Amino acid sequence: MGSRRPRQHPGSGEGSQAPEPGGRGGSGRGGRAHGAPYAQQVLQGGRGGNQGRSGGRQSRVDEAQQQQQRGRPGEYPGRGQVRGGTRPQQYPRGGRGGHGAGLPSTESSSPLAPELRQAMEPPHELAQASPMRAGLSESPPEALPVESREQHKQVPVQAEASASQEIVPAIPSSSKSVRFPLRPGKGSIGTRCLVKANHFFAELPDKDLHQYDVSITPEVTSRIVSRAVIKELVNLYKGSYLGGRLPAYDGRKSLYTAGPLPFTSQEFQITLLDDDNGSGSERRRRNFKVVIKFAARADLHRLGLFLDGRHAEAPQEALQVLDIVLRELPSARYAPFGRSFFSPDLGRRQPLGDGLESWRGFYQSIRPTQNGLSLNIDMSATAFIEPLPVTEFVMQLLNSDIHSRPLSDAERVKIKKALRGVKVEVTHRGNMRRKYRISGLTTQATRELTFPVDEGGTMKSVVQYFQETYGFAIQHTYLPCLQVGNQQRPNYLPMEVCKIVEGQRYSKRLNQNQIRALLEETCQHPRDRERDIIRMVKHNAYDKDDYAQEFGIKISDHLASVEARILPAPRLKYNESGREKDCLPRVGQWNMMNKKMVNGGKVKSWMCVNFARNVQESVVRGFCHELAVMCQASGMDFARDPVLPPLNARPDQVERALNARYHDAMNVLGPQRKELDLLIGILPDNNGSLYGDLKRVCEIDLGIVSQCCCTKQVFKMNKQILANLALKINVKVGGRNTVLVDAVSRRIPLVTDRPTIIFGADVTHPHPGEDSSPSIAAVVASQDWPEVTKYAGLVSAQAHRQELIEDLYKVWQDPQRGTVSGGMIRELLISFKRSTGEKPQRIIFYRDGVSEGQFYQVLLYELNAIRKACASLEANYQPKVTFVVVQKRHHTRLFAHNHNDKNSIDRSGNILPGTVVDSKICHPTEFDFYLCSHAGIKGTSRPAHYHVLWDENNFTADALQTLTNNLCYTYARCTRSVSIVPPAYYAHLAAFRARFYMEPETSDSGSVASGPVGRGSQSASRGTRAPGGAVVRQLPALKDNLKRVMFYC
Repeated sequence: MGSRRPRQHPGSGEGSQAPEPGGRGGSGRGGRAHGAPYAQQVLQGGRGGNQGRSGGRQSRVDEAQQQQQRGRPGEYPGRGQVRGGTRPQQYPRGGRGGHGAGLPSTESSSPLAPELRQAMEPPHELAQASPMRAGLSESPPEALPVESREQHKQVPVQAEASASQEIVPAIPSSSKSVRFPLRPGKGSIGTRCLVKANHFFAELPDKDLHQYDVSITPEVTSRIVSRAVIKELVNLYKGSYLGGRLPAYDGRKSLYTAGPLPFTSQEFQITLLDDDNGSGSERRRRNFKVVIKFAARADLHRLGLFLDGRHAEAPQEALQVLDIVLRELPSARYAPFGRSFFSPDLGRRQPLGDGLESWRGFYQSIRPTQNGLSLNIDMSATAFIEPLPVTEFVMQLLNSDIHSRPLSDAERVKIKKALRGVKVEVTHRGNMRRKYRISGLTTQATRELTFPVDEGGTMKSVVQYFQETYGFAIQHTYLPCLQVGNQQRPNYLPMEVCKIVEGQRYSKRLNQNQIRALLEETCQHPRDRERDIIRMVKHNAYDKDDYAQEFGIKISDHLASVEARILPAPRLKYNESGREKDCLPRVGQWNMMNKKMVNGGKVKSWMCVNFARNVQESVVRGFCHELAVMCQASGMDFARDPVLPPLNARPDQVERALNARYHDAMNVLGPQRKELDLLIGILPDNNGSLYGDLKRVCEIDLGIVSQCCCTKQVFKMNKQILANLALKINVKVGGRNTVLVDAVSRRIPLVTDRPTIIFGADVTHPHPGEDSSPSIAAVVASQDWPEVTKYAGLVSAQAHRQELIEDLYKVWQDPQRGTVSGGMIRELLISFKRSTGEKPQRIIFYRDGVSEGQFYQVLLYELNAIRKACASLEANYQPKVTFVVVQKRHHTRLFAHNHNDKNSIDRSGNILPGTVVDSKICHPTEFDFYLCSHAGIKGTSRPAHYHVLWDENNFTADALQTLTNNLCYTYARCTRSVSIVPPAYYAHLAAFRARFYMEPETSDSGSVASGPVGRGSQSASRGTRAPGGAVVRQLPALKDNLKRVMFYC
């Protein structure tokens, strides 16, 4: 027993490739102003949300940990399920059937409007009365009226239209009226080849699947215990009451059988014995009442029709049953987390530092494909807490010897945070290893702790109690005790008598060193990963799995062989003044030698601040000179000398130093009516919060773009580093690095023939443990049609872990102006018109980070917001929309058919950039494809998965695949093609940047407040309301001049 107060007994726990280094060369011309009315419109339109953005994605480590950070469920099974767990309904194919999830109940979310009027496609030239041409009217259009979903009716619009005008389909009013686009045929462009995928095709069982509801009394919250109860029930009654059936159990409320049980409802009495704790005393007996009751039949016939393309939606219940059946055996063998299973026996353990270690494991999911059912198997890894004595864990955590000194307050807080919720076992009672869960840490040292030993209040010290009761002399009496049990009656356990229980996954945020160690351990060459996957499938022996045999599931043990095509790289245009005026990338790469940026930006005035103490002033001056020379050589109009000499500043005084130096510079530039164009910051390699503080001050307070350089870059200072910095600086000051030759010559289908805007959008969520911080949405949009290379970006804070982008379109009441329309889509459309002089007639919307379970929810809400933003600018303005989800958090991997064929792999052993797959392993009927657009660097490349949810522009497979692949060569930050389409990549960068904008107290202690919103933002009436009714503190406003450039690069 541990010491219990006031009573008297003291003393009685994924593998992936390394991140790619930036992307590639896009940039953009500065936009042209088109007269005062347009500027007036921008001012009156307002912004529907502020800039700001949540923490960036952690490196691709473990699927379960990634989902936890972004709040996204796993892959296919579950699409269309509402978060509450409601079973989806099925709809016939002919009625655009589908099912979806309900919209969030947050007050800030724009309610789903009735179906927007079927708008005629506007003619190429705007009507004279267009608000986008003439400026915003004094009375902005009001929001469309809101009705209940059941009351939605399609309202035809009487409008005159020429024969050439097409009808834009109305937005579906609910999931019952939406059907994702069917595949428009398969692509044909590119060099055909064969690749292997980590999919193992399965035969659809010919069984009669039954579902039963399970009720266990008293209620069990642990799935381990509930599984133990059902396992005992099966052992006792399989041959009798269960009629010889071997049921599959989901660990919660459902049981599945291959055929009916001999009853519709039956009650069982089950007794479990606690594990032997080594004390020799009688094991505790726990009695449970289990009621099994027939619920439904899972329809495999409809699943077969769906796989054959004759049914609109996948029967989720049938897929769920098959998934549960195939998880039964590994759930008993290994530690399950999400859709992955881990074990110390599946590979070597690797220390990660601070008391953590990595366990290897595998991911498993059953998926419907064009080739029937497929089992997706991939290798993964995650962090577990090392089963160490607690004192040793604490020494690793603090990286310090704790045996000779008391702990500081900061160390105590760090230990408490790391150990809360961890399970430990006591070691001071011989073979008796009783387990406890840590709830906290005492504020007093062990030698100071006393507790009452009788009703009279007689006190005894913890040290004395352990000596008298167990003959155990506590050595480290200056350390605090662990608190176990509840806060009302805590139990005290000295650290040195506790050992962490094995098999506890670490679910908190990993530090950078731990992420690096985990990636190093799990980053595998494609050949090795393929070998391990095949070994894992054979080790799992699905052909001998009792559950798979019971349900008639047969799994192939061979990787799927899939037809693929390698799309050609696009030709890139550079400035005519360079020796090379265009370039054809080779294997996803090229360089800037003999080339000049297609549009060089202007930097007439700049300054440098050095925060690195180990970089001497002479080195700083030399670095700045070389960087200026490189920018000039690359095609920029860049002043050789800074406005002021470089300044040395302390890292802990970043705000004071930047403000003071900025004012010094403006004292020089002000009389000349000039502005400061650029700040160069030199930072220590390990700079903590310095980078974020510098970006916040520059972009929120001063309104200048900045380029940070690490110490190692300054000392190394080769041409490659300087050229890469020049690429970033150019787009930050409004230039463009390169554009697609086909864009300039107007040869990109459905993009260059008429004004088209390309959006990218993403939402990132707080790290685990940050329970009240907001999620942050970012939207970027192209500003330079027809080149579609330069993207303006906006950001907005929203409710914690809200995946829908709430600020795409907003309507609010202003005391002076009345009803005002705004939001990120509206503002970016206005910006596009200002930059190009054209109104977008097409919208291509790349949406990152949406799981299949949220497809319907996100499409219905965000497509509706896009429509309303367009309608607020001009009556009947409804450009055609194509809505594409970009997914990177999946487990499909593609391997070369022959690893020894040097013509089919890149230098890293991965498949060649441009490899696209739209057959066999893709969706049975819908428009999706896998595209590996980048050359691998280290590990196994992860192809991006693109899934079209809405397509009024009627893209062919070739047109969308080629467009997407070509855009991946226009990324602005390096001369490589990147793994996801740049607008989605930019949205993520903008989101990551905006997390730095939050006030320090916001980012540490949460950002939901009931009072006014954050510094520089609009009034609280425009804030986003969290589910509890509190206003989410908006981000401080970005300076207007930065909204027009790619400041986030």
